[in-house]
Amino acid sequence: MNVSPQVPQVPQVPQVPQYPPHAAQPSYLPYPYPHPEPVASNASPPGASPGASPAPEPVPAPAAARTVRTERQGPVLHIELDSPATGNAVTSAMLDELLAVLAVPDPAVRVIVLSGAGRDFCLGGDRDELFAGLDQDPTGGGIRSYGEKARRVCDALTNSSAVTVARVQGRATGAGFALALACDLRVGADNAVFRLPELALGLPVAWGGLLPRLLHEVGAARVREIILTSRPVGAVEARELAILQRVVPEQDLDGAVAEWVRPVTRRPEAALRVTKTLLASHAAATRLADASVLDAELMASVLAAAHYTRGLAAQPPAH
Repeated sequence: MNVSPQVPQVPQVPQVPQYPPHAAQPSYLPYPYPHPEPVASNASPPGASPGASPAPEPVPAPAAARTVRTERQGPVLHIELDSPATGNAVTSAMLDELLAVLAVPDPAVRVIVLSGAGRDFCLGGDRDELFAGLDQDPTGGGIRSYGEKARRVCDALTNSSAVTVARVQGRATGAGFALALACDLRVGADNAVFRLPELALGLPVAWGGLLPRLLHEVGAARVREIILTSRPVGAVEARELAILQRVVPEQDLDGAVAEWVRPVTRRPEAALRVTKTLLASHAAATRLADASVLDAELMASVLAAAHYTRGLAAQPPAH
């Protein structure tokens, strides 16, 4: 009896998509992120026989509406949250856009200025998106992914070799508070208001590593009172608490930012980079065990439990 020899199966190596996946280089980014070079339509792939049909070019997915705008001015990179109709609410797509800029740093950038379009700096995370994600995955998988992106964005701001500056006007709520606090220098308009309403909304203060940064910058006693009462903190008090380092009239915000940018861009590049690293290292040492790595898990667990409870309450009573 003839037995056909077993042909060993060649394991398929999964393709690792470039970040962001299946997206063309956005034209507004000041520098390219890693992206595969497209294959010319009239070129044959290596090893193909002459006359063979060329492999089809990949068709990029349609670009989503952009919620972040960037502008490069010499060694200064301006990043603006650009969704004023929503109060610059932080969506998963916005975090992707921020990561596309911050995760591939340009060594020629000495200062990053983070601002928000419209009346308010940022009104926090997009709760509609979070709850819609729970409808799709009641275990909170989408929220974990969102929370991990948030932590990466805030860590990228804090650990950037460039000096990061937050330009704050109007309200900076929840996630907006966290984004501003992740920056090295923070200037606010006299109408700036900071607030952490998470507890009043049934959420933990677990977004982007906000809590350990706030404890380090402000102090445990004051932070405890701000979180437990969910009260707003105006610009003058924010400066007294070191949430802001400077307060100016709103029309003077750009001038105040420029006063910080000018001397920083004149500093020797190597000395500036090492000093930023030292400052970030000493700040991290004061946190002992940094539990912010659990932020995404905590947020997902609390929201998933609340979602499950609401689902039970909506069910008709058993007979």
